[in-house]
Amino acid sequence: MMTKTPKQYARSLLCGCWFSTNTTNEGLKSTEYSEILPDGSFEFTFSRFDSNNQLIEKVTELGDWGLVGDIHFTITKDEVIDEQLYAADLNDEGNYQAYRVLQLNHQIFEYQHILTNETYIMRRVVDNIGHC
Repeated sequence: MMTKTPKQYARSLLCGCWFSTNTTNEGLKSTEYSEILPDGSFEFTFSRFDSNNQLIEKVTELGDWGLVGDIHFTITKDEVIDEQLYAADLNDEGNYQAYRVLQLNHQIFEYQHILTNETYIMRRVVDNIGHC
């Protein structure tokens, strides 16, 4: 029996800053800003806004990440809520996530949660507009 070889993605492509925004059926907006560093650490900031674009909630997760073949994984070790740093419960399985990378290039990071099959699309944040 032949097994399919997973697609290989360059780890360096994932490093940098990424952003996504979504609107729920109720009209609430959520955003994610991700900074993925070459040393294997990450900072993800999740924000939720009401229909008047007022901030309802902001949570920042800190931890470690990796990319093996087409599997991206994260381990959340700390959270920042209301400017207070809290250690994450490393016994909580919710702090360990794995995703299948569907697309990764210099502009788009599309990935799918291994268990829920939810698909996410993030776009690279470019800090030097007009330069490639």
